[in-house]
Amino acid sequence: MELVLHRAYFEEGTNGALFNSGKPFDSAQDRFLCHTIELPWNDNKRNISCIPEGVYEVEPRFSKRFKHHLILKSVKGRSFILFHPANDALKELQGCIAPVTYLSGIGRGVYSRVAMQKLLSLVYQAKDRKEQILLTIKSQNYEHCRTL
Repeated sequence: MELVLHRAYFEEGTNGALFNSGKPFDSAQDRFLCHTIELPWNDNKRNISCIPEGVYEVEPRFSKRFKHHLILKSVKGRSFILFHPANDALKELQGCIAPVTYLSGIGRGVYSRVAMQKLLSLVYQAKDRKEQILLTIKSQNYEHCRTL
């Protein structure tokens, strides 16, 4: 399964649109999953920057703090980069990615837990099929995101 995150960068934060472009979908028919919020780009500095664009392996994970969530593997210069629920990147994230149902501003969204459940469901289904889960992060012209 391949997830593709199209990002738009702003001083106050990073907004994105997450798509499932893996089977059974082809690249011409990518399926929109949810929006995302992250910290602004700040040269990949720990706790104050979103991570670099690239391709990352994604694994399901469980912790007492975030319950079921996702972890990105092999992020250069960083550790414990997660997909977990949050509605305000500047207040709730330290380099992680938060799925949100709707964007409410730059680096802000609503109904994050709903979006997280949708994402987790797809990831666990892919794991049951023994598929590798990859996340490709790339810049975009913001055409996939709702205007603010």
